[in-house]
Amino acid sequence: MQKIILYTIVIVFSLLTKVVAQEKSFEQQAKEIATNIEIITFEEKNALKKEVEAIDFQVKEGKITPERAQELKTKIAQERANNIDTKVAIEEAKLAQLVQDKVNGKIAFSSTDKKDENLKKKTISILDVSMNNDSIYKNYKREYRTTSQVVIATGVNNLVTNGAVANSDFGYLRSVFWEWGITLNTRLLQNSNLLHLKYGLGFQYNFLYATENRVFEDTGSETVLVTYPVNVKDNFTYFKNVYFVLPLHLEFDFSKTEEKDGKKIFKSHQGFRFGLGGFAGVNTNSKQFIRYELDGKKINEKTKADFNVNDFTYGLSAYVGHKSTSLYVKYDLNPMFKNNNIDQNNVSLGIRFDFN
Repeated sequence: MQKIILYTIVIVFSLLTKVVAQEKSFEQQAKEIATNIEIITFEEKNALKKEVEAIDFQVKEGKITPERAQELKTKIAQERANNIDTKVAIEEAKLAQLVQDKVNGKIAFSSTDKKDENLKKKTISILDVSMNNDSIYKNYKREYRTTSQVVIATGVNNLVTNGAVANSDFGYLRSVFWEWGITLNTRLLQNSNLLHLKYGLGFQYNFLYATENRVFEDTGSETVLVTYPVNVKDNFTYFKNVYFVLPLHLEFDFSKTEEKDGKKIFKSHQGFRFGLGGFAGVNTNSKQFIRYELDGKKINEKTKADFNVNDFTYGLSAYVGHKSTSLYVKYDLNPMFKNNNIDQNNVSLGIRFDFN
C-alpha cells in the first residue's frame, strides 16, 4: 500500500512538473528540487536530534534504562531514515522527469542553462551529500522488520471421516484445493532473524469429487451422498466450498544474516524455514456442479445453496520448506456440515509459494 501511495504521488508531481516547466527554466526548477532535498533532510535530522535529547533526559531522570533508551533511539532513527527515503524519492522522481523533459525539448534552454552544462551532475551531487553526511542514517536506512508476500498454495483435498481419510468417498487425486492471499511477515526479535509473526488474509477453495456416481443432497436434516439417476462425468462433477480466511503463523526462519558496513542485514525466505499456526474464516459460498449427457445433449447443472455447510471455519496449519517453496498442510477443526450424524473435517496437503 505504501508503494502505491508513493507511485501515485510521483505521478501527480510529474504532471505538475510538466505544467510548471512552461514558466520556469531548467536551472530554476533543478535548484528548487535541490533546496527541497536539503529542507527534508534538515527537518528530519533536527526532529531526530530533539527526540534523542528527550530520550537522554528520561535516562538522566531515571525513567528508562540505558538499554531501553538505545532501543528507542534505534527505532526513531530508522523511522526518520524511512521518512527521508520516501520524501526524497518524490523529489528524485521530479528531477528525473525534469531532465527527461529537457532532453525531449519540452523545456527551452535558457542562457543560464547553457553556461552550466553540468547542472544535472551538480544537483545529483547535492542529493548524495544530503543523504549520506550523517552516519546514523547510513546505519539504519532501509531496514524493514515487516515485509509482505503473495501466497499461493495448491494440492490434494479430502474429508476425514471417523478420524480417518482411508477408504474415502472422494477421489484422492481429483479432489484438490487452492489458496491465495497476502501476508505480512514481522521479525519479532531486534537482533535475531529466527522468529517471525506471519499474518494476513486470503481465500481457500476446497473441491470434493465424489466416487461411484454420487452427489451431495440436502435432506433437510443433514447433507449426504446419494447416487445420481444418470451417469455423471466424474471429472466435471464436484462440490466446492469457498472461504475467506485470516491465517496466523509463528515462523522460524533460518536465513543467513548478512553484515554490511558494520550493520546486520536480516533477510527472510532465503533459507530453511517452517511455520506453525492456524486460520479462521467464513464460508462465502457453496456450490455443486454436475455434468452428464442425456439424449445426446451435454447437460451442466450448477446449484448454489448452503447445503448445511458451517458458516465459519477454523483450523490448524503448518508448512516447512526452503526459500519461497514449502510443503503445506491444513486441517479444519470444525466439521464441514452442521447437523450430520458423522463429523467430516476437511484436510489438505500440498505445496505453497510465498513470493516476497
